[in-house]
Amino acid sequence: MKEQAFRMKLKPGFADEYKKRHDAIWPELKKAITESGVYDYSIYLDEETLSLFAVQKVKDGGNPDVQKEMAIVRKWWDMMADIMDVNPDNSPVCVDLRPMFHMD
Repeated sequence: MKEQAFRMKLKPGFADEYKKRHDAIWPELKKAITESGVYDYSIYLDEETLSLFAVQKVKDGGNPDVQKEMAIVRKWWDMMADIMDVNPDNSPVCVDLRPMFHMD
């Protein structure tokens, strides 16, 4: 198991909409994420900067990068593109975060 953390950016005024959309996440999207080896996935919002901080655990042998090729993931990206900073393919702009401290 490995843990990954990354940052994304929300556009101003869309915090409630972002939460609403994630509260109604599609079951087939959850299945696709799980099939890529991701579990225990959380996203937090820094309301001051509108930065979204995500932490996900990945099972041994899992590969979250395969999500980029999944039609359901690309459909989700397209739906979210109006409220987040995105790349030309509508994937969210993600910045990997370096681990600095962990305590069990």
